[in-house]
Amino acid sequence: MTTPATDSSSDENLILDSIAKWIARDVEPYAMRMEHDDEYPQTMVEQMKELGLFGATIAPEWGGLGLSASTYAKVVTMISESWMSLTGIFNSHLMLAKAIEKFGTLEQKRRYLPRLTSGELRGGTALTEPDAGTDLQGIRTKAEHKGDHYVVNGTKTWITNGHHGQIFALLVKTNTAADPPRKGMSMLIAEKAPGFTVSRKLEKLGYHGIDSAELIFEDYKVPAENLIGGEEGKGFYHAVGGLELGRINVAARGVGIANRALKEAIKYSQQRKTFGKFIHEHQAIQLKLAEMATKCEAARLLVESAAKAYDAGQRCDMEAGMAKFFASETAVENSLEAMRIHGGYGYSKEFVVERLYRDAPLMTIGEGTNEMQRIIIARQLIERNPI
Repeated sequence: MTTPATDSSSDENLILDSIAKWIARDVEPYAMRMEHDDEYPQTMVEQMKELGLFGATIAPEWGGLGLSASTYAKVVTMISESWMSLTGIFNSHLMLAKAIEKFGTLEQKRRYLPRLTSGELRGGTALTEPDAGTDLQGIRTKAEHKGDHYVVNGTKTWITNGHHGQIFALLVKTNTAADPPRKGMSMLIAEKAPGFTVSRKLEKLGYHGIDSAELIFEDYKVPAENLIGGEEGKGFYHAVGGLELGRINVAARGVGIANRALKEAIKYSQQRKTFGKFIHEHQAIQLKLAEMATKCEAARLLVESAAKAYDAGQRCDMEAGMAKFFASETAVENSLEAMRIHGGYGYSKEFVVERLYRDAPLMTIGEGTNEMQRIIIARQLIERNPI
């Protein structure tokens, strides 16, 4: 039985302090220019390797930091306040690692986890398809078992690290006749090889610097030994099992964006004057700042609650859904309010709030839309409170 991850306050403080120093020295001075240029942060990726972020939630026995979800969420929030895109580079990678660590065979763990931890191998999860996002059972990518390998055909889209990663947790259908469809789904460890093509980088409203790609599989061969867990029909559950931590991550990103929007609004309100006084003295601005601050704190507490439940090994799809739903909506609302407080300057690329405004909407879509989060929450409310 795996012991739930917990971090002492001193260990957590050391980690957060090192991250804060790195952000101030190596991220904040360059983030705005690189984001506007949509430049991949290769130097920062190397620095994240040194900080251990590619092994953040992987157990120490495989060389990782073994961070609890609670500490990990704080790391994600902190980095997202500076440049949210960076968190996607290691979070998608860690979801791949979690699938192997939680469900993989011992041989799969030995072969991949140490190299994933160090960042020697980097990658992500390949779940989404052109016609299947939140509805994972609707995927069409097929894997046919032929002797000692699988032959894969299909397309994946919006795959983080698609260009710069080398390895992916690939969700496929190994039995297209299964009823319900999820029982015919499997997950493969897919390394780039002939038949595996990155067709294009997808252009986005925000979330720049990080590569989001379309992946094409044409008669791509995967060794049968790369079937995660060694058993077909478990892929849907492997994918869903990683979404709780993924949703906590997205919620933490939302908190980071919302926090930065609030900080920028507070600072600007003490610099800008209208009608002979600083704008923070106007009641209309005071009302906005108060609501923004209250929502930030509520979102932070929801993330903390979900992370604690995850760390305790409890079912937390409702808690993670609540955190993801509220924090992402708060990110959108706070980024818009910060833009309004900045007035015309908020629409300028010279100010951070313009970037926050473009990044925030993704949080309402990624790791399951907020409409789906509401449905999950409602269903769990009924399941947990029968009459």
